[in-house]
Amino acid sequence: MKRTILSILDLTADEIGTLLDDAIRLKKERSDGVAHPHLAGKTLGMIFEKSSTRTRISFDVGMYELGGYALYLNPRDMQLDRGEAIPDTARVLSRYLSAAMIRANSHSSIETLSDNSTIPVINGLSDKEHPCQILADLMTLKERFGDLSGLHLAWVGDGNNVCNSLILSTILTGMKVSVAVPPGYEPDPDCIRRAEARGNVTFHRRPEEAVAGADAVYTDTWISMGNEDEQDARLKAFAPYSVTSALLSHASEDAVVLHCLPAHRGLEITDEVLDGPQSVVWDQAENRLHAQKSLLVALIGKRD
Repeated sequence: MKRTILSILDLTADEIGTLLDDAIRLKKERSDGVAHPHLAGKTLGMIFEKSSTRTRISFDVGMYELGGYALYLNPRDMQLDRGEAIPDTARVLSRYLSAAMIRANSHSSIETLSDNSTIPVINGLSDKEHPCQILADLMTLKERFGDLSGLHLAWVGDGNNVCNSLILSTILTGMKVSVAVPPGYEPDPDCIRRAEARGNVTFHRRPEEAVAGADAVYTDTWISMGNEDEQDARLKAFAPYSVTSALLSHASEDAVVLHCLPAHRGLEITDEVLDGPQSVVWDQAENRLHAQKSLLVALIGKRD
């Protein structure tokens, strides 16, 4: 296992497979009431520059259930807010913690933290990628479909950080991802280049084309944190990209629906789809806990 997980491509295909298998096992152990204190005596520092529900709770609970301790670090309560350099903070945290997870405004901040740390650093979200979310997504799809290779997933909406990590994941999983985004809202150009060169990715303007025959349909908020000043323009541009029952009818009969949350009901997804029988959104949210526990054990734990 590599020391830092800043991108989904910091993992290999074999590591992805092992992480997902271990996550599913940890999930079953938790359901069966089997304790698994693999991280007893370990500490995780969690730096949050952005608000969070699932990332904070899943890492916090995950460390607790693994026998370790998670420490919430608000930059406004640290010397970072008074101008301490990230490299200096990284060196200090490395003396105290077993690992650090950071949810940052800028991907470059995570890279700087990682470059100056001697402990594992995990990207809990940046403006470029969200690898922890993708691990939970892949776990959810594996639970439902088994083999990921050849699976067709359609992404509908904004080419954001989750979309970036998703298209890159095709390099590791053998999935096919078809992306439907309006003009001007495409994924990161570097991520597109790498995904097209080694993965299986297609791009469309019409969501019906991307969704046609898909095994899974994935959407996310149209207005991510930091895009609030673009709200009016985004609502207009994304209006044709709502995941409705009508759009879902173009997918495979057994298709599932994913959303990484929070959802804006009636915008990127309708109530009847989000709460409908094809939705695996709540399993997907739960799996953040299990996938991240698996990642933490791989990075800083030792299995018997």
